[in-house]
Amino acid sequence: MRRAADLWTQYFEDVQYWLIHEAGGVRLKAKTELTAAIRECHEAAALPSHALGEVIPSETSQLSMTVHPPVGVVGVIAPFNMPLWLSIRSVAPALALGNAVILKPDPRTPVSGGIVLARIFEEAGLPAGLLHVLPGGGDIGSAMVSHAGVRAVSFTGSTQAGRAVGEIAARHFTRAHLELGGNNALIVLGDVDLGRAMSAIAFGSFFNQGQGCVIIGRHLVHESIYDEYATRLAAYASELVVGNPESEKVALGPIIDAKQRDRIHSLVLSSVAAGARLLTGGIYDGLFYRPTVLADAGPGIPAYDNEVFGPVACVTPFSTSEEAVALAADTEFGLALGIFTADVAAGLSIAQRIPTGMAHVNNQTLMDEAHAPFGGMGASGTSARFGSAAENIAAYTDTRWITVNSQVPSYPF
Repeated sequence: MRRAADLWTQYFEDVQYWLIHEAGGVRLKAKTELTAAIRECHEAAALPSHALGEVIPSETSQLSMTVHPPVGVVGVIAPFNMPLWLSIRSVAPALALGNAVILKPDPRTPVSGGIVLARIFEEAGLPAGLLHVLPGGGDIGSAMVSHAGVRAVSFTGSTQAGRAVGEIAARHFTRAHLELGGNNALIVLGDVDLGRAMSAIAFGSFFNQGQGCVIIGRHLVHESIYDEYATRLAAYASELVVGNPESEKVALGPIIDAKQRDRIHSLVLSSVAAGARLLTGGIYDGLFYRPTVLADAGPGIPAYDNEVFGPVACVTPFSTSEEAVALAADTEFGLALGIFTADVAAGLSIAQRIPTGMAHVNNQTLMDEAHAPFGGMGASGTSARFGSAAENIAAYTDTRWITVNSQVPSYPF
């Protein structure tokens, strides 16, 4: 794992090329993924010494203990939007804990989400046969999940696909770790310094063209600053450069394909037809979609009610904290939450009342660290199954109870 981390650094430019040209990420996004890959390998390197069993009490004189052997074969199904990052965060810990891995990258990103991992780990010295890359579509994923030899599956993708994976896994008693979609809310109280906050807000809304499960979709803003907020966000979005992702000056690159672009545009058009006000964006050139801000876009507006997976920010006002909590919680998703306020205690109080897997006070929702638990509730997945040592050990090892007696005990039989 440590050699792999060094190799990500050595081949930084080569892998960055693929993340830009295959996945359409800008340079900042490619660098972010590669940095994450290095950190994931460093964290995974320490995992074997953390998979500790324990000696537990017994009612008799026997030795009673638990151990954590590897599950055997782990299937990893990864998406296109962060192909390297969302592959390696499962591949590295699964390998480090003694498993073999079959990795199915998205068919749109088979190199940056699959082949580069195989080459890096091969050169790092991973024994042959422990990591296989199996590109393909949903049929390949279904075959993997239903195969008797696969004991656990780590899936990152849409809620719809995740439900299908979970159903197949349940029929075959395969352990399924599902990290799914999100329609994340950012709650902005009236005491916020908007000049200081706007950069973080725009980053959390438009990074990677909005193609991310932890992107801010719903901006819930106190009525006292609502007009100023919507105006500032629209002005900020209108200045962001969209174009060739190889350029250092570009903030947004292309949408992954025309199908996804058309879905984004359809949600924007139907939202305007439903009463939302288009403040900026709502247009595209080829696969390049302008960052879009919709005001008066609350419940009942399609782009507000659905995960857009594109650079679209829906802004709606609230009058009280209770109303903000109700709006934020009124969704099937429960992935990430952001709260901006000068009153940290008030922010923490709000965070504790909204059921999400992750909540960040005075930060945007697009947060991830290799050692921190990551996951959602409800339609966003099966809780935290990534990140921390405890979660990775629970995901990729079994827990066995073993007892040892010095001689065979007597029974009343």
